Amino acid sequence: MHSCVESSGVGIAQKSVFDPIEVSRNSVQPVAAIGNDDDDVSSDPGPTATSSGPVIELVDVVATLGQFPALSGATMRVDAGEIVLLRGPNGAGKTTLLRLCAGLLPVVRGNATVMGHDLATDREGVRPHVGLLGHQNGLFADLTVAENVRFWGATVGASTEEIGAAMERMGVADRLADVPVRKLSAGQKRRTALAGLVARRARLWLLDEPHSGLDQRGRDDLDATLRQAAAAGATILVASHELDRAESLATRIVGVVAGQVTAGGTRLLRGASPGCSRRRICASSVAAACSRIRCCRSQA
Repeated sequence: MHSCVESSGVGIAQKSVFDPIEVSRNSVQPVAAIGNDDDDVSSDPGPTATSSGPVIELVDVVATLGQFPALSGATMRVDAGEIVLLRGPNGAGKTTLLRLCAGLLPVVRGNATVMGHDLATDREGVRPHVGLLGHQNGLFADLTVAENVRFWGATVGASTEEIGAAMERMGVADRLADVPVRKLSAGQKRRTALAGLVARRARLWLLDEPHSGLDQRGRDDLDATLRQAAAAGATILVASHELDRAESLATRIVGVVAGQVTAGGTRLLRGASPGCSRRRICASSVAAACSRIRCCRSQA
């Protein structure tokens, strides 16, 4: 997030709405849009990923939900500035993977590093640098749109101007600013949650079905926002079933099947027509995962 970006929604001269906010050691740092009652949140930002190292690096990672292995040997590397689409069926482990990268789930086995933090020993250190938007919007129903966005902006010390720019960017300024969230439509709530994410200006964006609830214009605004955030240096992981739209955004596709993640994924070509730029997930990786599923079923 070092370069300046011209936003169609906000006039920006010297500083982009997507430039990272330096985190104060005295700030409270929850993961954006997702509360976590189990662990205290560290106020020390600690190390971060460098330009020469990966933002995310997983090697044979196992993570469980209760006794169920939701991730069973996941291996993946993501570098700065990538927009990576996580593609797979329901229950494949995409949401678990996003929550793991946000530092919300422990690593049972394997090696996992996010933003320079070892998830086995320092999950809390990841959270100041991450923005996670899940199926739930993480909004306070009795607060107004502006109050919700200010709350998330305050966690990183965002200024009034920065918070206003984020609201303008996602189309929730002006007439919606003072409206309580409980009175909003589903699309307006999603826009408000996204404005909070933009105000937070995380280095790593983790998005689970981010287009859900948005109309055509809202989806287009979100796509433009994600492209500009990546151009400014943010790294973005998106789990989505809206493949046509998500594939047009992604620089790479990673398949998730039965808790397994393809090691490299499929890199997409830019500048070609949408039909030519898309590439399928490596067939051998999917076949191997399906073979493991059949093996497990035969042993059950």
